[in-house]
This record gives sequence, C-alpha cells and structure tokens, in this order.
Amino acid sequence: MSFIHVKGLRAGYGKSVVLREVDLEVEEGEAVAVVGKNGAGKSTLLQSFFGGTTISGGSIEVGGVALQKLPAYRAAMQGVTLSPQGRMILPHLTVGENLLLGAASKRKGHWTVDLVHKLFPVLRERRDRMGNELSGGQQQMLAVGRALLGNPRVLLLDEPSEGLSPVLVDDLARVFNEIRAAGTGVLMVEQHLNLVRRVSQRFVVMAKGEIIDCGRTEDIDSEQHRAALAF
Repeated sequence: MSFIHVKGLRAGYGKSVVLREVDLEVEEGEAVAVVGKNGAGKSTLLQSFFGGTTISGGSIEVGGVALQKLPAYRAAMQGVTLSPQGRMILPHLTVGENLLLGAASKRKGHWTVDLVHKLFPVLRERRDRMGNELSGGQQQMLAVGRALLGNPRVLLLDEPSEGLSPVLVDDLARVFNEIRAAGTGVLMVEQHLNLVRRVSQRFVVMAKGEIIDCGRTEDIDSEQHRAALAF
C-alpha cells in the first residue's frame, strides 16, 4: 500500500462540503503535485490531514493508520508534516525558535537543524532575528525547514511559490529535488506549473472539490491535460 492513501474523501467546513470522493496515493520518495484553480479544494485536501476540516466520508491513511478519527497532532507523529499556505511564522519567536517548533513530534530521522541550515544557509545567518524580520522568500524557507524537522516521510507543501520571484522559485525547485533525493516524499499544492514540471513526477487536477484528471508530469502539456487545467 502507498504511504499516503486517501480513499473516497468527503470533507469541508461544518455543513459545507468542499471535497467529494477524492482518491489519492503517494509513495515515499515520490513527488506528486495537486493543481487546479483557486477554490478547487486543494488546500482543503491538505488541511484534512491535520483536523482542519469536517470529514463526513472516506478515509485518510498514513503509513496504514487512519487519521480521520485521531487527534490532529497524530499526523505529524505518523510521518506527514505541512509547510502551510501563508507560512504561519510566529512573529514573537526568533528564526531559530520557529525552526525548532518543527521538532515537537520528536520523530527520529534524516533531518536535523544542521541539514536544514545546509539547505537554507540564510536561516543559520539570521537564526537570532525575529520571525517577522525575514523577507517573504526567507519565511518560506523557514516554513519548509520547520516542516522538515518533523522528519516526515512525506512533506506536504501548500502553495510554496506564492508571492515569490522567479529566482526564488528556482531555488525552491532545487531544494525540493534535494529533499526528494534524500528519500522524503513530496505532496505539493501548487499553481506555478513551471515549479510543478521541475519537481513532481505525477500530478492530479482538482476542480470543484473533485479530481478530474491525472497523469505523469512529463505529459502535463498535452492537449488532454491542458483542457482539464483550464476547467
């Protein structure tokens, strides 16, 4: 079985249903992108791993354990962590303190503070600055590094390129490929197709809370997939 196994997921907020019968699988060491227009339900899918939605049907299994009836913190303990949309850096903590929050689950694994600093040297240089003193790109690095310190087997990324310059997007592509090369899988919600092409192996297209298309990323520019992306 895949490490992440989402089957028939129906979820939303309160009585409002956003996701309808969503199926998705991700292997360890694999990079999968979830693409689609704003409002398609992509971020809702990721939030459903962490108790951020009301799940009314289906299941989310991580490492063979069903998450939908467990406390939200169990997702990180099972091996999935999230770099959230908007980064959610705590402004009253230093860069170093924000980073260490990611290790709260105390999972053992490959990722350490030193390795995160190697990926993002600026985090070492500015570790004593307050979190809100970083630029947007640096805050994104901090959010990714914080998630890595949870030692996930699959890292979840919610719109990591949002608001970033092309140069910084290039840096993220390099980093995400290094993360995958180290054996950590990636499940990425992203609208920047250039980043999707450079990082992911497979993609799924969401529209109106449903998965309407999927394929190998090398084929994403085919006529069939372009039609789904425009939906």
